[in-house]
Amino acid sequence: MTVEIEKLVRRFGHNAALDGVSLALHPGEFAALLGPSGSGKTTLLRILAGLDFPDAGSVRIAGTDVAGVPARLRGVGVVFQHYALFRHMTIAENIAFGLRVRPRRLRPAAADIARRVATLLELVQIPDLAGRYPDQVSGGQRQRVALARALAIEPSLLLLDEPFGALDALVRKEVRRWVRGLHDRLGITSVLVTHDQDEAMELADRIAVMDRGRIVQFGTPRALLDDPQTAFVAGFIGEANRLRGEVRDGWLEMRDLPVPMVRVKGRDGPVEVFIRPADLLVAPSPRRHGCVEVALVRPETESARVVVRCGASLLDGVAPTQVGRILPGVLCDVTVRRLTVFGEDGAREDLHLVDAPGCVGAGASI
Repeated sequence: MTVEIEKLVRRFGHNAALDGVSLALHPGEFAALLGPSGSGKTTLLRILAGLDFPDAGSVRIAGTDVAGVPARLRGVGVVFQHYALFRHMTIAENIAFGLRVRPRRLRPAAADIARRVATLLELVQIPDLAGRYPDQVSGGQRQRVALARALAIEPSLLLLDEPFGALDALVRKEVRRWVRGLHDRLGITSVLVTHDQDEAMELADRIAVMDRGRIVQFGTPRALLDDPQTAFVAGFIGEANRLRGEVRDGWLEMRDLPVPMVRVKGRDGPVEVFIRPADLLVAPSPRRHGCVEVALVRPETESARVVVRCGASLLDGVAPTQVGRILPGVLCDVTVRRLTVFGEDGAREDLHLVDAPGCVGAGASI
C-alpha cells in the first residue's frame, strides 16, 4: 500500500511544525521518521493516523485522499510508546477493542473476533496471556499486546510512535528485531517515529531525517552514512566529530586539531568539518611528546575507542595498535584518514587523506 504526502504544512500559532513536507512510501516498505525533539516527526505521524489535520497539503493512502476520513475508518494501526492499554480489560479484550467499537454494520461476529484475537496472540507469541491484565505482564509483553491490538483491524498502514522507549535496553533490542521480523512476514507498510538512530538504522528500509519541520534527506541507512546531503545529516547520522574550520586561499585550517592545513576546492570562509571516529587514529608518539592528551579509553575486541583532548575540544577516535600504551593522561599523536567539509553555501567535499604517523597527522591526497 502506497503513502503519498505532498507539501504538508501544520502550524501551531506562529511555529511551523511541518513546513512543506513531501514523502512517498512504497508498498510494504518499513520507513522511519528520525530527528531531534521538535523536528515534526510525531506531528507527521499524527496526521497520517487521522489524529491531527494539516493546514495545507495532501495525504493519500492507497491512492485515496484521507483528509476528510476519520481515524477509525482509515484502516491505520497505531502503536504508542506507553502502550495505551486499558488496565481494566484483559489482554484478549484489549486486542479485540478496535473490532468491537466498529459501527454495527462493519463489526465482525463475536466468534470471528475471538478467532482473530487467538490468531494474533499466537502471532505475537503470547497465547498464554489472554486472560491476564496489563499490570500482570512485562513491558515487552505489553508492547506485543499493543502491536496485536493495532494489527487486529487488519491495517493497510502501521504507525509506530516511539514504541520501544519505555523498555530497558536488552528487551528493547529483542522486541525491535522481533517487530522487523513480523513486518517482513506480514508485508504491511510501516512507519516508525524515533529519535534513536540505532533503532532507525536497524529497522528501516529508508529513513526520513527531519529537522525543524522539514525532511532534509530521505534514503537508505547506508546512503545517509556515506552520502549526507547537509551538515545536519552528517552530524546527526552515525558518530562524527564536528569541528569548526576556515578555508583561506584554498587551504583548510582546523584550529582545534593539530594537523597540517589541507588543500580543498571549496570557497574561502568558515566551514564545518566532520570526522568519523574510525578515521581519527590515535597512536603513541615515537618522540614521547604527542600533541593530544588521552582523556578516556574504552577497550574493544581488537582495538580501543579513545577520547582525546584537543585544546577545548574532546574528540572520539580509535587506537588500532599498541593499545596498552594508550592510557588516560598520556600525550599521543593523531592521524586523520578522511574528513567531510561543508561550506556556508552547503557545498560538500569529501577528502580522503594519506596516512602519515605522528603529530603531523595526514597529508592530503585529493
